[in-house]
Amino acid sequence: MDFQNIKWNKQTHQKFIKYLKTISEKNYQKFHQKLLKNKKIKVLGIRTPKLKEIARQISKTDYLKFIKYNTHTYYEENIIHGLLLGFIKDDNILNLTDDFIPYIDNWATCDVTCANLKIFKKLNINQTKKYLQSSNPWEIRFGLVILLNYYIEKENLSYIFSACNTVKKDHYYVKMAIAWLLSICYIKYPEITLKYLKSGDLDNFTYNKTISKICESLRVSKETKEKLKKLKRK
Repeated sequence: MDFQNIKWNKQTHQKFIKYLKTISEKNYQKFHQKLLKNKKIKVLGIRTPKLKEIARQISKTDYLKFIKYNTHTYYEENIIHGLLLGFIKDDNILNLTDDFIPYIDNWATCDVTCANLKIFKKLNINQTKKYLQSSNPWEIRFGLVILLNYYIEKENLSYIFSACNTVKKDHYYVKMAIAWLLSICYIKYPEITLKYLKSGDLDNFTYNKTISKICESLRVSKETKEKLKKLKRK
């Protein structure tokens, strides 16, 4: 599809959806649908690198019009929208990001979007607070994964640990995000993170998942893994 001279409206967006369908892969669609663990999400079956390239091209068009006419019918539409936010240079980027968050309804849309939102490298960590204080589990996961991608530094650990303690964590994908976040904290700052883990503030599921995530890392020695496994709660 030629994006260079496109003018976004309802008709061109419909053509865009038809284009996405022509580049979809049936086998990949089935595979990715299983990964998402939600049959309600409509997946066409397009690989993320291709979606990223499409988002990059759309960023050179009138992207606000693209966002306006995005129907959010398909998983790929949301992924492209989320990736697009990482490519555009817009003074209103944080508001555009906040407007997008309600469309996050799965771990992949959340995590792919976060990994491309490099604007957060330039922002104070407190910018994540509104996400972490949300009652929406996907918005909470968004905040946690943003912390994971851009803020794991020694001076931020107390903020991160406090966030892990205080977020509403009655949702599986929030707990898994905490485990993932803390595992990376451990890899970078093992002593400080282990002290936090031993404090007993995490529920058993999240605590044990954190240990498991740490043990999956190739950057942790076999000896250390054996010691950590003994710390698992029963």
